[in-house]
Amino acid sequence: MIKIWLTVLLSSLLLFGESNSIQASDATPHNSVVNPEGNTSAQQAEKAETESMKELLLQRINQLDEELKKDNIWSKIYSNYRTYLLLKEENSLLDAKIETLENKYKLNKEQKAELKQYQIKKETIIGKLQLLEEYEKDPFGKMVLPEHIDTVPSVGNPLAIIGAISFQKKLLSQADEYNARYESLTQIIEKIKEEEKILQELIALDKENSEYRLKLKNIKDQLKTLAQVSDIFETTQGIYTKKIDEIKIKLRTDIENEVLKGATIGGAILFLLFLLFLGKYLVRKYMPSDNNRFYTINKFLNFTFITIAVLILLFGYIENVSYLVTVLGFASAGIAIAMKDWFMSLMGWFVIMIGGAVHVGDRVKLIRNGVEFVGDIVDISPLRITMHEDVTLTTYMVNKRAGRMIFIPNNYIFTEMIANYTHDGLKTVWDGIDFTVTFDSNIHKTVSIAKEISKKYSKGYADITRKQLNRLRNQYSIRNTGVDPRIFTFIEPYGMKISVWYLTNSYATMALRSSISIEIIERIQAESDISLAFPTQSVYLDKGVPKPPFVPMQSSDEETDKVYLA
Repeated sequence: MIKIWLTVLLSSLLLFGESNSIQASDATPHNSVVNPEGNTSAQQAEKAETESMKELLLQRINQLDEELKKDNIWSKIYSNYRTYLLLKEENSLLDAKIETLENKYKLNKEQKAELKQYQIKKETIIGKLQLLEEYEKDPFGKMVLPEHIDTVPSVGNPLAIIGAISFQKKLLSQADEYNARYESLTQIIEKIKEEEKILQELIALDKENSEYRLKLKNIKDQLKTLAQVSDIFETTQGIYTKKIDEIKIKLRTDIENEVLKGATIGGAILFLLFLLFLGKYLVRKYMPSDNNRFYTINKFLNFTFITIAVLILLFGYIENVSYLVTVLGFASAGIAIAMKDWFMSLMGWFVIMIGGAVHVGDRVKLIRNGVEFVGDIVDISPLRITMHEDVTLTTYMVNKRAGRMIFIPNNYIFTEMIANYTHDGLKTVWDGIDFTVTFDSNIHKTVSIAKEISKKYSKGYADITRKQLNRLRNQYSIRNTGVDPRIFTFIEPYGMKISVWYLTNSYATMALRSSISIEIIERIQAESDISLAFPTQSVYLDKGVPKPPFVPMQSSDEETDKVYLA
C-alpha cells in the first residue's frame, strides 16, 4: 500500500513539475529569473522536488529497517551470519598481517607493538567466532527443517482415541508454527525487495552517493541468501505438508473405525446386560427368593455375563489372539505354581458349582485345625466361601461365642470334611438329649415319658423328613428312613442313662432342645417313683458296709438269677 502511495506521489510531482516548466517557458521564454548561484527558478523547483522525494524514500527505508529489526528471527540470523563472515574475513586479513610481520628478520619497536596489537585483536575475533560458530555451515537449517514428528500412535482401543486426538492437535500445532515461519520469511523477502527498489530509485536521484550503493549491495546479498533459503523452505514445506496430511487422514480413519468398533462392542455388551436383567427378573418372578437355587442361579447369571463380556473385549481389542493363547500357554505353568492356592480355590469353586455339595443358605459344620465352626453359608465367590456363625450346640459347648463371619478358601473342600445339615432340601437333623435316673427308678415309665414328649414336639418335623427322605431315595441309597423318636437306655456308674433322639429344624435345634428338656424335667419331678441320678458318695464310720437286699428274679428259662439292686 505504501509502495503504491509513493508511486502515485512521485508521478504527481513529476507531472506537476513538467506542467510548471512548460508554463514558465511559454510565459517567459526569454525572461527566466537567475539566482546569484546561476540557477533558474525551474532548476530550484526541480531540486526541491528531488530532495522531497529523497526524504520520502529515506523515511520509507527507515520504516522498513525498523520493521525488519523488530521481532524478526530471519533478520537476526542473517545479521549474525553476516557478522560471522565479516569476522572471518577480518581474521584472514589479520593472519596475513601477522604472518608478514613474523616473517621479518628483525622488528623495530613500533612493529613489535603493531604485532602485539594484531595478536590481541585476533584473540578477540577468535572468541567472537567461537560464539557464532553455529552460523558457519548452515545458519538457517534449524528454521527450515520442520520439527520431528513423533511415532504415530496406534488406535487399538477406546482409550487410544484420546491419545490420537491429542497427537493430532499437537501435529496441527507444529504444522501451523512451521507455516508461520514460512509466511514470516516470505514477508521479509517482500520487504527487502521493496527496500531494494527504493534504494535503486535513490541511486537514480543521487548517483554519486556511495552509501546508497553499499547498502544496495548488502540488500542484494541478503535477498540472494534468503531467496535460496526460501526455495529450500518451499520444497521442504511441500513434503512436510503432504506427510502431515497423510498422518491426519490415517488418524481420522483409525478413529472412525475404532468408534464404530467400540459402538458395536458396546451394543453387544448392552444387549447382554439386557438379557442379564431379563433373566434375573424371570428368576425373581417365578422362583421364591428364599429358595437356595435362587441365589445360585443369580450368581451364575452374573458370572456368565462377566465371562462373555470379557471374552468379547479380549477378542475385540487383541489383534493376535493366537499370540495371547501362546503366551498364556507358556505362562500357565508358572501361574499354577506361583498362584497354587488361588488356582485350587478356583477349581474348588467349579467343583462346588457343578457338584452341588454346598449351596448358599446351607447350614454346615467345618473343622479347621481342631476348631469347629457351625453356621450358614451366605456367599460363595470364586475364591472363598463366606459363612455366618450362628448360636448352636457347638458354640454353646465348644466356642462359647457366635456371630462371626468365617471365610473359608474354596480349596478347603479338597482337604477337609464338610458336614452339611441341609443338603439338597433337607431341613431337619437328629438331635439328642441325655439324662440319668437312679437304678431304683421306674425305667419303663421314664422311657415312656421321654418318648411321649419327644414325639409330641417332633411330629411335624418327622412328617417333613419322611417326605424328603422318600424323595432322596431316588438319588441316594438310603435304607434307614425311620423318623419316629428313638429312646436308648444305658447303664452308667451312677444310674440308668436315657438318650432321647428326635428330629428338629436344622436352624433351630437349641430352641426345641430347650423346650423338650424343660418338659421332661417337669414330668419326672411329678413322678414319685422316678428320681434323677447324680454323682453321690456314702461314708461309713465304725460300721460295716450294708449289703443290698437279695431279690430273686425268674428268668425266661425258669432259672433263678441273683440280681442286686443298689
